[in-house]
Amino acid sequence: MKVLIIENDHGIIEAVELTFQIRWPEVKLISTNLGEKGVELVEREKPDVVILDLGLDDISGFEVLKQIRLFSAVPVLILTVKTDESDIIRGLEWGADDYVVKPFRQMELLSRIKALTRRRGAFLTETPLTCGHLQLDPSTGQLFYDEKEINLTPTERAILTYLMKNSGQVVTHHNLAESVWGDDYPDAANSLKVYIRRLREKIEADPGHPEIILTKTGVGYMLARPPV
Repeated sequence: MKVLIIENDHGIIEAVELTFQIRWPEVKLISTNLGEKGVELVEREKPDVVILDLGLDDISGFEVLKQIRLFSAVPVLILTVKTDESDIIRGLEWGADDYVVKPFRQMELLSRIKALTRRRGAFLTETPLTCGHLQLDPSTGQLFYDEKEINLTPTERAILTYLMKNSGQVVTHHNLAESVWGDDYPDAANSLKVYIRRLREKIEADPGHPEIILTKTGVGYMLARPPV
């Protein structure tokens, strides 16, 4: 297991390294504070996961992500001090698999990384799911709405898989977070809100007035059961 950290704050790099040394010592860590160097390391070192800061000194984290996605599908978890949802959405649109907002809990960061690596093989034995016009093959990540193919990030795939398996039932924030990340966190509901918004933009005719993924205020979400 090899993890590449692209981060310009040496304090954060040291904190992440210490966390791995204590909790996951078998992981090999590589780090750089420069985006261009980070892209080179992804190509040369072939890491299993990339932890990417959006606020780098030489080029933006968005540009790093864009360059990585030209040649690699490595899972990328972005770190950001930006709490503007539009910045997070932009990172997901450019190919990030998950995100954590600084300041972050170290155990949450480790759990998110473990979830990303676990998902790479977890879906291989899953059977295709169908719910109304939605058809999802978890093993390949292919989602079809009618005949239109829709690209999903691994996190979006995990969320939609759980919702489709429980279509017509209200899924709580707690249960959905545990299914996706292996644990529930104080900010998990906010993270789920971002991903649900992204999924709605991809599959709803009018994301502002959803008819497929419904919100149950204060409780969670429900994938509407298609009419018989």
